[in-house]
Amino acid sequence: MVSVLTGLIAGLFATVVMTMFMMALGDDSPPPTAALWAKYVGDAGPDAYMKQGMALHLLYGTGAGVAFAVIASVLALGVGPGALLGSLLWGIAFGLVLMIGGMVFWMRIVLAMEPEPKTLTTFGLFHLVYGTTLGASVALLPV
Repeated sequence: MVSVLTGLIAGLFATVVMTMFMMALGDDSPPPTAALWAKYVGDAGPDAYMKQGMALHLLYGTGAGVAFAVIASVLALGVGPGALLGSLLWGIAFGLVLMIGGMVFWMRIVLAMEPEPKTLTTFGLFHLVYGTTLGASVALLPV
């Protein structure tokens, strides 16, 4: 069983790690969350909302960590302390689900974007980093 607190901490940490990868390997373009802010809240382009986009991304990633903890506990997926391999595998699977959801629902439907293949590749890589970090954190956190 994984506590909500563990999911919160693991989600926050995984989002920070993912963001570091985004900053190191990304193309300096605004994240999709900045485009979301620009489209539904702001009155300028996504470049004007980098901070808001990153804050949204941090909230989404933290919330996703909580969701992972709740789902893993309800479904008894065998994640948590002492289950590193299971936690890693389920974390990666969860990262893939988030990646597909982000590519299909958020980018294409909500934002009406048609991202380039390179953007989708890096988007996928970053979500695999998130899922791997989330799974490892859930297994290793003593909370």
